[in-house]
Amino acid sequence: MIALQGIEKRYGDTTALHEVDLTIQDGEFLAILGPSGCGKTTLLRLLAGFMNPTVGTIQFGEKEVANPRKSSKPEKRNIGMVFQSFALWPHMNVEEHVRFALKNHRFSNKSTANEQESRVTEVLQLVGMEAFRKRYPAALSGGQQQRVALARAIAPEPDILLMDEPLSALDAELRISMRKEIKQIHRKLGATIIYVTHDQAEALAMADRVLVMQQGRIEQADKPEVIYQRPETTFVATFVGKANLVKGSWKGDIFTPADTNLCWKEAGVAEQLKQQHVFPVRPEQWELLSAEEEGLPGQITLSQFQGTERHYVIQVGDMEYQASLPISLPAWREGDHVALQVKGQHAASSTEPTMLEIT
Repeated sequence: MIALQGIEKRYGDTTALHEVDLTIQDGEFLAILGPSGCGKTTLLRLLAGFMNPTVGTIQFGEKEVANPRKSSKPEKRNIGMVFQSFALWPHMNVEEHVRFALKNHRFSNKSTANEQESRVTEVLQLVGMEAFRKRYPAALSGGQQQRVALARAIAPEPDILLMDEPLSALDAELRISMRKEIKQIHRKLGATIIYVTHDQAEALAMADRVLVMQQGRIEQADKPEVIYQRPETTFVATFVGKANLVKGSWKGDIFTPADTNLCWKEAGVAEQLKQQHVFPVRPEQWELLSAEEEGLPGQITLSQFQGTERHYVIQVGDMEYQASLPISLPAWREGDHVALQVKGQHAASSTEPTMLEIT
């Protein structure tokens, strides 16, 4: 188990991390998600031992590995690391990269040449690179190079695998393919994985738990489904799932959008969002009705075909809302006037039109 208590990291007058408390269970796949500059890489560097916290402590199991006065060096922590850049050596072929890790990692238990050779083959088969073991990095594609970097990191069987945006240099198709590879490797290894990314799709697809950060603080940490369906803050709502925040007023579990008589029933909206007088609606939760029907009156300003769905931008007063509808539904055109309604809420609005006063 990894435990961070009261972690802060300051660079002069700039605070990169504010009072971070976090526990990571053995074997957990934790994704740290957030925009550039939110502190996620700083947090990973602290876990790796590349720097000391300004305040707070870090424990690996029962052992304290970092505090403001001292920090265990990276080589004294049983970790593997995969960087954003592949960091491969041009003079070493694929199998030499993996063998180097086995020979030089302090916690590797493969001491004899036979044990090392067996482990090299095992790891290269695991990442699908056994057939390329004699190739040098210059002769490999980007996806193959990332597999080599991953093989090098996991070869010594570290307790903790730290990954810093490892797929960001790959194209879209390769990223999707590598997500599956990493998930399968985690299943087979059982190691703790801490995975830093700014890509919400990666975090939601792979992690057991997602930690969302903004401006050096933890906004929310929970299962991917909870993060997506039950955001606790406006930042999480808009960053994960790109929710539209409809302004209005709450009375109990009923929400009324501003300047309307609509009534929407709560579907697990967090108390903090209620206090900010907003109702989060993800793009796929909207339905578009004809302008004469009951809903938020708006006009379509943008329509984009996206294969399995169409994306719309709808101007409602001074607000722009985004909607995603299945391609099976009739298409709306730019300039069309529509009524925006939340799926499943039409009946509530129709039966309780005067339940709330607009403030």
